[in-house]
Amino acid sequence: AGMAAEEVADAELQAALDEALPEEGLEGLEGMEGMEGMEEAAAAEEPAEEEADEDEDEGGDGVEVDEHLKDAVEGSLRLKRLLSRDDDAQPGAKKRKVPYGMTQAQVTKVQKLLIKWGLMPDVVVKHVLEQQTLEELEEIDKCNYAPDKFNMWKSPAELLARFCQEMKERKLPGGGQIDVLSAFKFKWKLDMVADKKLRALSHKGLRYVLSNYDGTTGLDDIITEAQAYEPEDENETINAVPTAPGVSTIGRFCRLELIDPLADAAVFGDANLTFALKLAKHRKALGHVGRVIATTFEDLETLRERYKEIDESIKILEDHYAEVYHGVDCTRIAIDPRFKDMENTLGAVYYNFPHSGAVSGFFDGHPVVNWRHENLMRLFFRALRFFVKPGGWVKVASNMGAVGVRYSYIVGGAIENEFTHVETMQFLEWHLHRYGRSYGDKRDVYKRPDAKNNESYNAQRAESDMVYCFRYAPTGETLGPQQIRLPPTLKTLKQCTDGPFKSVYGPAKDNLAQSLHNRFVTEVSGTHVG
Repeated sequence: AGMAAEEVADAELQAALDEALPEEGLEGLEGMEGMEGMEEAAAAEEPAEEEADEDEDEGGDGVEVDEHLKDAVEGSLRLKRLLSRDDDAQPGAKKRKVPYGMTQAQVTKVQKLLIKWGLMPDVVVKHVLEQQTLEELEEIDKCNYAPDKFNMWKSPAELLARFCQEMKERKLPGGGQIDVLSAFKFKWKLDMVADKKLRALSHKGLRYVLSNYDGTTGLDDIITEAQAYEPEDENETINAVPTAPGVSTIGRFCRLELIDPLADAAVFGDANLTFALKLAKHRKALGHVGRVIATTFEDLETLRERYKEIDESIKILEDHYAEVYHGVDCTRIAIDPRFKDMENTLGAVYYNFPHSGAVSGFFDGHPVVNWRHENLMRLFFRALRFFVKPGGWVKVASNMGAVGVRYSYIVGGAIENEFTHVETMQFLEWHLHRYGRSYGDKRDVYKRPDAKNNESYNAQRAESDMVYCFRYAPTGETLGPQQIRLPPTLKTLKQCTDGPFKSVYGPAKDNLAQSLHNRFVTEVSGTHVG
C-alpha cells in the first residue's frame, strides 16, 4: 500500500511537471518516466545550450578596451549586456529554450522544487533558484528545506536567498575576527596539531612558513627550515623583532598599516575623502614616497552639495601629493583613462564599507536588489588583478552582519580572483579607523559624519565592524570568465509582488518595473544613482 501511494504521488508530481515544463522549452521530455530520467535527458542536452550561450556573449559593447585588460572589465560589460537585452527584445523574437547561464538539468530541478513547495507562481523565488548551480539545487532538494510561505516579516524569496547564502558560507571562514594563523589553517585545511606547532613559532619562523608553504612539502620540514632561516636584510621592516611571538607580531603589521613605502595606494568609494586624508597623513609621517590615489564614486558637484568641507579636503590631499579622482567606478577602472599605465603598480588598496546603494521599498538582502552587492565585490576584485602588484594588500572594511555586501561576498570574491585571505581584524583595532565615516548618499546632507565617535552610525555595533585583509598571490594560470550574479529580468520585475510592488497594479506597476530596470542599467554603466 505504501509503494502504491508513493507511485501515485510520483505520478501527480510528474503530471504537474509535464504541464509546467513546456513553457520553459523542455517539450521533448514529456514521455519520460520519473525525475531521474528527465534530469539525465536534460543533462545530455547541456553542451548545445552552452554553445548557444557562448555565441550570444560575442559582440561589441561600444567600449574600447586594451587587449590585455579585457578580462578586467569583461564581467561588468557582460552584466550590462544582459540587462540591455530586455530593452532590445522585440515582439515575436525567438524565445530562449533555457534561461541564460542555465542547463536543462537546472531548469528541471528548479521546476521540481517550485512544484514541491507550491510556489510555481512566485517569479522571485524562481529567480533565486535559477542563480544556483546544479549541485546547490540538489543540496537544497536533499535537505528538504522549504521557505516559509506564511512568514510575517520576510517573503519566501528573501528566506530562500538567505538560506542559499548561509549554505555557501558554511564552506568559508566565518565573518568575525580571524587571526593570520587561523586564516592560513583554513586555506590549507590543517588540523589542531599543526595549529599548535605553528602558534609556538617566533615571528621570523612563522613568517617564513606563511610565505613558503605551498602544500607540496611536509609542514614539519618547512618548520625545520624556518628555524634555521636567517633573513638577508635584518633592517627590513618585515624582519623586525624576529624572536617575538609570531601570530601577534604579524597581526601588528596589519593593524599599524606598515605597507610598501614605494608603491602607490588607492582608496575607492571614499565619499567625503576623510579616510584618504587619514592615509595620506599616515604615509607622510612614515616617510613613504608612494602616491595616495583618492577616488569618489560621485562627481565633484554632488560632493559639494553634501560636504561643505570637500574643497578643503581636496586641497589638503593635494598638498600631500595625493591625486583625487571623481566619478570612479571601482569595477571599471580598466576603461578609465585616468588609470592608464597603472597596471601592477598598487601596493595597497582600500574600500571601506562598500555598498551598491539603497533601493526604496526593498531591504538590502532582498534578491531583487542584492545581486548588485555581490557583483560589486566580484567585479571589484577581478578589476584589481591587473592593477595590484603581486604581494600587494587589499583591505575591505565591513560589518560582519551586513546583509547588503555580506562578508562572504568580500571573502569569496577575493579568493576566486587569487587574493589570499590573510586575516580579519576588528575595525576598532586598526590604526586608520578614526576617520569621518559617511553614508555616501543624500543622507549625508543632514547626518554629518563624526570622526570621534561615529554618531551617524550609533545604531550599528562598532565591535562587529571588521577589516578583511588580503594579499594578491597570482598563480600565473588563466582564470575563467568572472562569475556574476544575474539580475532579475524586466518580466520578473513586472510580476514581482514584494517591496514597492505590493500596492501597485496595472500600468503603474509596469512603469515602476521599467523605472527600476532603467536604474539597474544606469548603475552597471558606472553612473551613480542616489
